[in-house]
Amino acid sequence: MTPFPRPADVIAHRPPFLFVDEITALEPGLSATGLWHLAGDEWFFAGHFPGRPTLPGVLMCEAIAQVGAIAVLTDERFAGKLPLFGGLDGARFRRQVVPGDTLELSVQLGRMSARAGKGTGKALLNGETACECELMFVLVNA
Repeated sequence: MTPFPRPADVIAHRPPFLFVDEITALEPGLSATGLWHLAGDEWFFAGHFPGRPTLPGVLMCEAIAQVGAIAVLTDERFAGKLPLFGGLDGARFRRQVVPGDTLELSVQLGRMSARAGKGTGKALLNGETACECELMFVLVNA
């Protein structure tokens, strides 16, 4: 049994928009790492792209943000809050991700206040960067 919480026990996201299957490392308020296993039957593969299914880059950014939200919300200072995207900077997509792949998602939180914060994140595929971005978010009451 993992010592880390299940993603659905921490963040409000639910299928088909929950993109984190498990948390593998967690320092509340500082960082988190998780995995997203792509089986191939996910809704977006059918149309992106027919005959050559490819994970949309924006969904990699969303998955990174979900891991970041877990790092934020497991910090008791932010209990009862909901982190919402405030911005996304420097997004770069370096590898194609296809059905059957597993992404390792990681976020390091930076500046945090009672109302907003920043973080940097990566999605790794077999140890190589598939996506990287800087996240900005605002905290609202849940």
